[in-house]
Amino acid sequence: MNNKKSYAVCFGEVLWDIFPTGSRAGGAPFNVAYNLDKMGVEVQMISKVGNDELGKNLLEQIDSWEISTNHIQIDNEKPTGTVIANFDEHGEAHYDIVKNVAWDNIQITPEQKELIQNSEAFVFGSLIARNKESKNTLLELIELSKFRVFDVNFRPPFIDFELIKTLLHKANLVKMNKAELRTIIEFLGEEYLDEDTSIKHIQNYFDLNEIVLTKGSKGARYFVGNENYTFSAVSIDVQDTVGSGDSFLAGFLSKRIQGKNPQEIMKQAVSLGAFITSKSGACPDYSYEEFKSFREEHYSQTI
Repeated sequence: MNNKKSYAVCFGEVLWDIFPTGSRAGGAPFNVAYNLDKMGVEVQMISKVGNDELGKNLLEQIDSWEISTNHIQIDNEKPTGTVIANFDEHGEAHYDIVKNVAWDNIQITPEQKELIQNSEAFVFGSLIARNKESKNTLLELIELSKFRVFDVNFRPPFIDFELIKTLLHKANLVKMNKAELRTIIEFLGEEYLDEDTSIKHIQNYFDLNEIVLTKGSKGARYFVGNENYTFSAVSIDVQDTVGSGDSFLAGFLSKRIQGKNPQEIMKQAVSLGAFITSKSGACPDYSYEEFKSFREEHYSQTI
């Protein structure tokens, strides 16, 4: 790899989301990787699959998308991860995340260390740390990163607040939704008053400069130091909400890595989140040109 070229690294689960209508490749950090790639950002995925048919098929699927599988390990004992997903009447997905699978046991390698040190962003969530081995690998790799992006992404019952506090302390940028904001404030023993007070408390408590707050149809906010920016949602017909937050983060990072201003960063984030929500699944087939047309057509609604 040419280390002078900008790239991002996503760390965590790759798996099959098993829906009533069939199976799709997924996992929050992989959804971010997929959409970063679509935005023209070179991306590397660190994960693990089983030495089984599901793992083979998953690697073939990722290869077919021309996303590197060089850092996706193969586990000869644990199976490839699966998630049983169902939708409620509002199109919201609910997940049963199978335990003790390959991505719970990602091992650290010298190649990963070099990869992280030279990356523009290191993206991770909290679910990957539910098991000791992947957690230890994550905590070691975080120390090597120059820009640490924590997508909170709570998945009950896999919430360990001491770990969450550790990850918040280490992060440079955190993305959370409104429910996660309330949960973190409660974990800290505070009363939730309003968004601004709560975000400021978290920024001060964890010495955290950047926080992105997603609010679904209510839009999103970007807090940078003492500044904050509010953006409306793009109005679309919702197909399903799978991966909408992940695609939002991919859109955000695609411009944040380039050093763009908050308006450009959030325009990309809000637009990509809406675009993916208007389609079925977290990793639909699309071109950048198709997304760009959608962004220019729909984003004016939010002004």
